[in-house]
Amino acid sequence: MYCIRKVTNDLLWIGGNDRQTPKFEAAHPVPRGMSYNSYLLLDEKTVLFDTVDRAVQTQFFENLEQALHGRKLDYVFVHHMEPDHAATLGDLMIRYPEARIVCNGKSVNMIRQFHCADPNHAILVNEGDTISTGRHTFTFANAPMVHWPEVMVSYDSTDKILFSADAFGTFGALNGVLFADELDFDRDWLDEARRYYTNIVGKYGPQVTALLKKAAGLDIQMICPLHGPVWRKDLGYILDKYSKWAAYEPEEQGVLIAFASIYGGTETAAAILACRLSELGIRTEMYDVSVTHYSYVLSDCFKYSHIVFASPTFNNGIFDPMEHLLRDLLHHNLQNRKVALIQNGSWAPASGKLMTQVLCEMKNMELLQEPITLKSALAPGQEKELEELAQVLAASVKGEASTPVQEPAADKPKGFVCKICGFIYESDTLPPDFVCPICRRPASDFEPVT
Repeated sequence: MYCIRKVTNDLLWIGGNDRQTPKFEAAHPVPRGMSYNSYLLLDEKTVLFDTVDRAVQTQFFENLEQALHGRKLDYVFVHHMEPDHAATLGDLMIRYPEARIVCNGKSVNMIRQFHCADPNHAILVNEGDTISTGRHTFTFANAPMVHWPEVMVSYDSTDKILFSADAFGTFGALNGVLFADELDFDRDWLDEARRYYTNIVGKYGPQVTALLKKAAGLDIQMICPLHGPVWRKDLGYILDKYSKWAAYEPEEQGVLIAFASIYGGTETAAAILACRLSELGIRTEMYDVSVTHYSYVLSDCFKYSHIVFASPTFNNGIFDPMEHLLRDLLHHNLQNRKVALIQNGSWAPASGKLMTQVLCEMKNMELLQEPITLKSALAPGQEKELEELAQVLAASVKGEASTPVQEPAADKPKGFVCKICGFIYESDTLPPDFVCPICRRPASDFEPVT
């Protein structure tokens, strides 16, 4: 049975919602499901705007047949060839062989790759090209890497609608609603919109900014994305969010504490820091990165101005979940944040140095102070270090100069560390016949502590 909603008098939503697949693109949890939007224009010529994922193909084809109501399908605008929007394109070409594919040259190549088919009579469009369907006239613009290289958008100058491909999309199924003004977007959908943007498109901020500049030159009254609700009111709200995300500007002045903890020592330190920050009136969020999927943590790293990473040392490196998060942040081009670190290690703390190395590969990441070092757990009196860090963070969030009480710096430990197991021999010299008491490696496998 068909399920259709009217967008305008002659434009219909004919997509579908998947509430059964647990992960989008086999990577991102979607506990609220996922919408796959497709639109059909009933002008003098009919136009289908993209197809859908195979998860909702039965619903989609029933919707399309009902919406056409016996009419011929004239055009299929292919804005994006990713399978969540084009998996059913091959079936569509078989069912409606008379329909002409409208796309760019990169998409034609991908149609051949994905569907082993050559679209007959494809109309190739470039930047600024137009097509008239009767009452409506469409102008095409390229949007490469938002978020694949072949992506394009189209603008209907008659009804002033931007068909935006992946831009302005969000995770989540449409539960009967279609328009963003039919729900409390800020309360119920913003976090999923941010998580979608940061994880799917976040790496390509400059390319998104370029698309926003193109959009600024158009009189846009409605945005029809390929995921999530349609925007017909308060477009400035979502455009402002996208401008911030694309420029890697934080939405919130506050602190995100991302921690990983094996036996609880690192978590206790993170929790104490969060208490001290809250007492200072600083908005604070915490995530255990061993438990919470990295896509949620990454999203809030884009949201907040300040981030604390707290991690144990594991196999002489960063504990795996934290390393995964940091590498993911690097791959998604996060930048322009102020950062503090807490490291833990029972005999050879190294995670702070290694986390710093990853952060140094990112742009404009300011380390506020040297990492706080735990030896297994917070030592008596060491909570003072967390209080001082809270003061430094709070002052930075508020844009004030921090004046924490500074204790005399302790001498750095001297000695030699085993490159195999991390055991530290505390001495100015290492006997040439020394054997590591843990892994039984000789002195040649030791190096000076740095």
